[in-house]
Amino acid sequence: MPKSLDHIALVVRDPARSARLFAQVFDDARVQPGEGDHDTQVRLGGVCLVLVRGTPPATCNGDHIAFAVDKAEQLACAARLRTMGIEYLMARGDSALYFDDYDNHVFELDVVAAG
Repeated sequence: MPKSLDHIALVVRDPARSARLFAQVFDDARVQPGEGDHDTQVRLGGVCLVLVRGTPPATCNGDHIAFAVDKAEQLACAARLRTMGIEYLMARGDSALYFDDYDNHVFELDVVAAG
């Protein structure tokens, strides 16, 4: 039986560029270059995203990765996205923020109740 989630691999055009996006949006993102220039790892919220150089999806679909955040973090990330010129969508009574990376991957910042 699996013990935990080890990593999520995302195919991107430029792993270093995608890693910079995460580092700019999230204060706690930890970037670790992979071997050569074909991949980069980003540790974020206890999850390892492996950004692999390749041809990304042609379009966005309903697949996404959701991170649980508190409202203050969601608003701080929204401000950073706005400053970076990256569009986002607030949904579900502003408890969810959705944004796309440069390669058609969708991310959600889901506000969880404290407790």
